[in-house]
Amino acid sequence: MSKPKQVTIVEVAEAAGVSIATVSNVLNRGGIRSSKETIRKVELAAEQLGYRRNTMAAGLSRNKTYELGLIVPGLVHYYGKLAEHLQIEAHNAGYHLSVFSSGGFDPDIERRNLEVLLQRRVDGLICHGLAMGFESTRSIVNSGTPLVLINGWNWPEDIALGAVNLGFAEACKQSIKVLVERGCRALCYVGNKGSKVIDEQRRNGFTDGILQYGTDLIHGIVDAKDLDIEAFLKSLLLRHPIPVGIVAFDDHVALRLLSAANKLQINIPKQLRIVGINNDYIAKHSFPGISSWDIPYTYQAQMAINKLLNKLSKKAETGEDREIEVPLTFIERETTKS
Repeated sequence: MSKPKQVTIVEVAEAAGVSIATVSNVLNRGGIRSSKETIRKVELAAEQLGYRRNTMAAGLSRNKTYELGLIVPGLVHYYGKLAEHLQIEAHNAGYHLSVFSSGGFDPDIERRNLEVLLQRRVDGLICHGLAMGFESTRSIVNSGTPLVLINGWNWPEDIALGAVNLGFAEACKQSIKVLVERGCRALCYVGNKGSKVIDEQRRNGFTDGILQYGTDLIHGIVDAKDLDIEAFLKSLLLRHPIPVGIVAFDDHVALRLLSAANKLQINIPKQLRIVGINNDYIAKHSFPGISSWDIPYTYQAQMAINKLLNKLSKKAETGEDREIEVPLTFIERETTKS
């Protein structure tokens, strides 16, 4: 049996109706941005003709793999959506994104992920600030792999070339303003210490909001893990003037509070007003709807990919901020409306 004829990029170019250079750029991840329509035509023609690119040889010949690595703490909720958006932006820039989970901070999984990334010689790495520790992350950087952090505040410059951080602190600060304007004189932050620096940012914002919008406000900070939610709400409403305002760590914590309030027949928002963060599906479809802060996933992903590609192409802008803060947008629903 004769060996099947190998399809060439010349044939792919003819089928797609584009130049050979364009096909080479798209299929070999050349780094020159092509339109989504051009990428679609080239990839479709290659698939229909049965073209197969020799990625190993291409990477060795250019000393580039056109592959980026992403490590996040998990693949659910915010992290999963972020990974999807980063994958799209990497693809549009001519790169493939390999996504890894640290398995909820499991050190064995973390080490295995690092080994795979180093073996695959990824051109660059994007890492969530909660996914890995300083020293393990430094081992990747020492291999020459540039790193951009997502939600990583104040990491040493010898580890990360920069970070793209969500404005959690400002969102919590502005949540105080919203709740005060809605008549709350007693406020509480219900946090999640397990999320470390992410929770710290929210706590800082809550404290700054109290300082700016009224130091005479009755206020407190508690951790959701330590709470009997129903007993907490009963005590809160007995001891303080209504309406009481709560800033929740995220929409999942907000939903726990809302469910307990519904069970106790606490009037929302007459007696209790709640603000969450992330604007998840549950915030939109709970009863009543949870006021929350929306995350601009596409913008955050674009900023992270662009910062990394600027480094890889040696086009980093002069004076470019190491840490970019991405603002969140307030979406008001029934838990705060008067």
